[in-house]
Amino acid sequence: MARCLLSVRQKRLRGNGHMKHDVSSGQKRANENLRRVLRLTREMLALADEGDRDRTDDSCGILFGILRDMAYRLRKLSQEECSKHEKAGTWEQETDKD
Repeated sequence: MARCLLSVRQKRLRGNGHMKHDVSSGQKRANENLRRVLRLTREMLALADEGDRDRTDDSCGILFGILRDMAYRLRKLSQEECSKHEKAGTWEQETDKD
């Protein structure tokens, strides 16, 4: 996080908020972790849907409802963090690995 703040300050000093700079290996790992959280939230939502569909009692419905709610909350926070990285110029788009 300190690295993100430092890069934002450096850009402001240069006067160009859209200037792209090299992304450090630490920042690349941070970005990949954010991508992993987003993938995890998709899995959480799929599990909540499947569990809710197959449940046999109300308490399971509550459990899967909480899972769904947490997935949406995590997704929102992760997307906000990705936006911060984009604005700071430290976000790199995922390249195709196939």
